[in-house]
Amino acid sequence: MTLDISPRLVAGDAATDAVPPALERLMRQLPAEALLSGDRIDARFRETLSDFPAAMPAFVMRPRNAAEVSLCLATCDAVRQPVAIQGGRTGFHGGERVCAGEAVLSLERMTGLSPVDPVGGTIVAEAGVPLQAVQEAADRAGMLFGVDIGSRGSATIGGNVASNAGGIRVLRYGMFRAQVLGLEAVLADGTILTSLKGLAKDNSGPDLNQLFIGSEGTLGVVTRACLKLHPKPAAESAAFCAVPSLAAAIALLARLRAALGPLLSACELIFPDAFEGALALTGAPRPVAPAAFYVLAELHAIHPGHDTDGFAAALMAAHGDGMISDVTVSQSPREFRMLWDLREACSSYIFTLERIIGCDVAVPLAKMESFVLEAAGVVRALDPAARFPVFGHLGDGNLHYIIETDRREGVVDAVYRCVQKLGGSISAEHGIGIDKKTHLHFSRSDAEIDTMRRLKRAFDPNNILNPGRIFDPLPATSTQGAAA
Repeated sequence: MTLDISPRLVAGDAATDAVPPALERLMRQLPAEALLSGDRIDARFRETLSDFPAAMPAFVMRPRNAAEVSLCLATCDAVRQPVAIQGGRTGFHGGERVCAGEAVLSLERMTGLSPVDPVGGTIVAEAGVPLQAVQEAADRAGMLFGVDIGSRGSATIGGNVASNAGGIRVLRYGMFRAQVLGLEAVLADGTILTSLKGLAKDNSGPDLNQLFIGSEGTLGVVTRACLKLHPKPAAESAAFCAVPSLAAAIALLARLRAALGPLLSACELIFPDAFEGALALTGAPRPVAPAAFYVLAELHAIHPGHDTDGFAAALMAAHGDGMISDVTVSQSPREFRMLWDLREACSSYIFTLERIIGCDVAVPLAKMESFVLEAAGVVRALDPAARFPVFGHLGDGNLHYIIETDRREGVVDAVYRCVQKLGGSISAEHGIGIDKKTHLHFSRSDAEIDTMRRLKRAFDPNNILNPGRIFDPLPATSTQGAAA
């Protein structure tokens, strides 16, 4: 089947009459619905959450399976056609944003989801499956998928793997990396690697799956993932706590971890500006009295009565020791959801602000208080009127360090220097993409970045997969080797 081509094909934003060579070849091998060009390219392929405009794709490939992905990539590799890989387009740092001359490989039609394997506790999802669909399939089978993020309805499994998504329950279940028992991935030259055995143990050489997790589509395209499921908790409980200081919040986390162990599934931190903004946005009743900071802790109970009693006892002891000034504990599923809705509203509130800078950072818990003090100091030296509607995942040291400011110049570098000084990361869970690559040196050494480039050259010697994401290739004259 062939595709009727519009007379106007677009590369970047400039019209041209030339049919891209890769598209011309693919037209003879793929069904019409797998290829879009010219006026048939929907605006959604240019829509991202980042602030910068995207180019018009040279054309769009929409494969149905790994074999079609292989054909698309092998064809593009043969003619050096750069490819932007897209899933749900929910990234924050431009990894999925189309640059001039790039074609799009969209995985939106790859939505197959296997039945849950109740014995092995696994499920196999194609790359275009929304995270929420995996969560719901697990729930119907009486199990739980360990990762949850706010964009669960649109973020896809392929993108979650490529970005090593984190979210609210990393404290209990780990990052997305910990959920992956096997992958199917396609390399730039069309080679298909399949390892979907679902084995918890397989030491037959290096684990190639791990190379693709967090690589942001620069080493290969994930097409399927075998995912680990967990026992569904017998009960859930949430406590919304007002705390007098950040030191008290960190001490509360330590107290709850000691008392509850792995039953403590989440521990979120909310700064006052974010809390008040979320309340105003939602109109929700205030769950606790005003305080310096707020903590939302979650229990996943195995033995409901015993475990929830232990949760209450730990909270009471923390209150008696001055770690908590006020607390509300959910008494029903409805109240549990209401407390979490308030936390999730922090994200919605941020999107109502116009003058914000977002830094997704991680610092060691022992140094978090130092980071908050130092970062606020350097930002206010640049803009005394700056506000900090910050929130994040206290349990794993990840802050969504949001700054509302009119003076953007130098702010990001100043914050990242604080992160670097304290041994943290400039990207805890959102990745580097295009927008953060100039700041990568604040988290990674020259040797580490050079090693990343070596991997890129080995897996994608023609640099067609998400080129310019994470880092730029070195010039061919570089003493460190040929261009990636």
